[in-house]
Order: sequence, then C-alpha cells, then structure tokens
Amino acid sequence: MSWYLFYFIIYFGFLFGMGFWYFFRVKGSDDYLIAGWNMGYWSIVGTIISTFCGAAVFIGWVGMGFTVGMSGFFKFALPAYIFTLLLIVLFAKPLRRQRLYTLADLFSERFGSKTGIFPSILSAFIYSVPTLALQIVGMSTVFTLAFDMSFNAGVIVSFALILGFTILGGLPATIITDAIQSVILVVGIIMLFIASIMYGGGLKEILATTPADYLTPFGKEGVTAVLIYALSVGPFYLIWQSTWQRIFASKSEEVARKAGITAVIIGALISILPYGIGVIARGFVPSDINPDLIFSYVTIELLPPSLGGIILVGLLSALMTGADSFILQGSSNLTKDLYARLIKPDADERQMMRVSRWSVVIISVLGLIVAYNITDIITIYQWALRLSAVTLVFPFLAVMFWKRVTAMGGLSSMILSATITIFWPFLDMPIDVTIVGFTVSLITLIVVSLLTQHSKREKVHAVYFEDFIQSDEDVHERS
Repeated sequence: MSWYLFYFIIYFGFLFGMGFWYFFRVKGSDDYLIAGWNMGYWSIVGTIISTFCGAAVFIGWVGMGFTVGMSGFFKFALPAYIFTLLLIVLFAKPLRRQRLYTLADLFSERFGSKTGIFPSILSAFIYSVPTLALQIVGMSTVFTLAFDMSFNAGVIVSFALILGFTILGGLPATIITDAIQSVILVVGIIMLFIASIMYGGGLKEILATTPADYLTPFGKEGVTAVLIYALSVGPFYLIWQSTWQRIFASKSEEVARKAGITAVIIGALISILPYGIGVIARGFVPSDINPDLIFSYVTIELLPPSLGGIILVGLLSALMTGADSFILQGSSNLTKDLYARLIKPDADERQMMRVSRWSVVIISVLGLIVAYNITDIITIYQWALRLSAVTLVFPFLAVMFWKRVTAMGGLSSMILSATITIFWPFLDMPIDVTIVGFTVSLITLIVVSLLTQHSKREKVHAVYFEDFIQSDEDVHERS
C-alpha cells in the first residue's frame, strides 16, 4: 500500500500543480474551453491517445477480451479508430475554418440557433454525463483495490479530484497533462501485457490452451453480428466532440491533421493489448469474476506494488483525462450553445468564464449521481454512443455535403431517430435498433428536407465545399 500511496501522491501533486499553473494563466473562455486554438503537434497526439484510452480501454476492453475474445477489438475499438481517422482526414480542415466550439455550434450556424439546442442537450447530458460517470466508477475501483476504500468513499474522492482539476485549468491543463499521461498509459499497458504473457506460461502455451473462438476476428458471434455491433459504435466517432475539441485546439490545420493521424495509429496499436490481456486472463482469473474488475485484479495479483503502482497510475491518468474531457465537452455545450447563443448573446468574458466553471460543476454533479447507478460499463457506453450516432451522424453529413437540407429536415431527423432508438428495444423486434435508427434518420432527413423550404434563419450552403477553399490565415483574419 505504501508504494501505491507514494505513486498517487506524486501523480496528483503534479496534476494539481499544472491545474493551478493554468488557473492563473487562463484569461478567457476561448482559452478555458478550446485552449486558445494554439496547441502543438505532440500535445495533440498525447491528448487524443489519452482521451481514447479511458475507462473503456483499461476496464471495459479488458473485460470484453475476457468475455468474447479478440473479436471485441474488431467490433468496438477498430471501428472507433477508423471513423476517427475519417473525421480527421476529411473534416479537420473545413471544421477548423468554421471557427466553432461544438457540433451544436455547427447546426446553429447552418440552421439557426434554436436547432442547435437538441444536439447540445444530447451531447451534454446523454453522452457527457454517463461517460463521466464511467470514469468516476473506474477511479473508485482503483481506490478500493489499492486502499481497501469503500465504493461510496471512492466515488466521492474520485469526484472531488476530477472536479478540482477540471475547474482549475480547463482544456489547456487537460491537453498538456494528457500528453505526459499518455506516456505513462502506454508504458503501463505494455508492462501489464508482458506480465500477463509471462504469468500465462508464455505465448506458445497461451495460444495452445485458448479456444480458437477467442483468437479470431469474428469469434463465436460471426461476421454479421460483429459488423452490426461495429455499426452501432463506429459512426459516433465522426461527431465525437472530444476529437473536435482537439482539432479546434490545434494551432494549425496541418497540426490538426498530422497529429490526429499519428494518434489514431498509435492508439489503434495500443488498443489491441487490453483485449489480449483479457483473453490471457481466462487462463488464471476466476471464471465468475465481474469482467469490469479483471484489469485491476490482474494488476494487483501479477505485479509487485512497486510495478503495480505504475500500472494503477496509468489507469488513473486514463480515467482522469477521460473525465475532464467529458466534463469540458458538456461545459462547452452549456456555455457556448445554450448560454451564449440563447440566454445572453452579449455576455462578456468575465460572465463567460463564470458560466464555464459553473457548468463544469453542473456536469460533474450529474456524473456523480449517475455513477451510483452504473452496473455495466460497456453496455452503458455503447448505449450513449449508439443514441448519439443514430441521431446526429446523418444530419452532420448533410450539413457538410448537402445544400438542400433544411432546418425542419435536420430537426425532424434528430427527434424521430432518437425516439425510435430509445423505444425500439421495448418492441422486441428481430431487426437491430442501430439499423432501424439510421434508416429512420436518413429517410426522415431527405423526405422532410425535400418537402420543406429553407427558413430565413438558415445560412444555405454545403459547409465542406464552400468553406474548404479558405485557409487558416483567412479564419484568423475573419475572427
């Protein structure tokens, strides 16, 4: 326990030192929420890797490897990285040139401010709050295993640490610490993977004793099931605001694209390892264990505290970076989309900063409440991803590529597809909810847009084509 305490004190001392440093340096809401549009290559690489590798990687993905095998990587992780790569390669430049903060911002600029309310609420409360809760629960698990702390006490301590750091430094502190934490994260997961192989008797022994279904890309479920699952996860990453924030925070279009591509490649390679750890753990972990506890169990059982402490710090760093990113995502929605656009468009910087920090508190408290009710990390995470993707992906693509889309078409598509996605599982129908949701979204978007006219509030253009000819310099001059 003394090793764990030593590492934790060093880690959180560094973290809050950076938080206080940026507390006195951040002067406005642009700095606080979007890092002043001025982050460099390695900072962006590190923060994207760290944000991807939160509770889902260290806890959920290890548990998925234990439960279904390596097919988990192909149906969950790989689709996420592929669609993130598409976002960066296709949309980083045109999105940066919009000089925006959130997806709802994009809809508000194109359709009028009221249309941005729905995606803003969806992003802040349906995605940010439950995914923040996952990070809180993950940190509580670490404190429980390391210090024999009760679940309730661990949740409160985790909440206090996450809220304290996020409210101090905002996105600049998050990105800089993410870059450093990504190194700890990568080293930690590699160490645990190697230790798992050694404890499992070597690679040859593991391959010989592991059922083939756990080593193949499609496992027991088959190609169709894996592809449907991938469809329910992957498209969300086109509209994942955490990646959008990193694109906007980059100091140039070139940095946004190159750093993003580098981070996706590294992240994809690293993400194979948690699934491998889960598969290997089948040989020595109790078969009735809760899959969400396997990562921590393996760390405590396989490694001495002097090494296990490093792994746990890697886990904490992943959870912290995910938590503050999700809080700031929700904070951006509340501050920029709701307060600045709808409540007080003429707000000055002092008011914007005050609202930014209060919105951090609101999102954090809601995450704390949800954390007490979480039972299945992967299921909840997938539900949030599916609902967000089905509701927002086609309207986003329409804004980028289709000039004819109308505000009524976009809003109808979002509301109807969200309703179908929520209630379809209760109908006990054989067709997967993801397929139904995307179909309803696309058909509604096209039909309603063709039957309605553009409102006076709309800026009628296809964002991708009309703004792609501008440069970063043009955007800075315009702003």
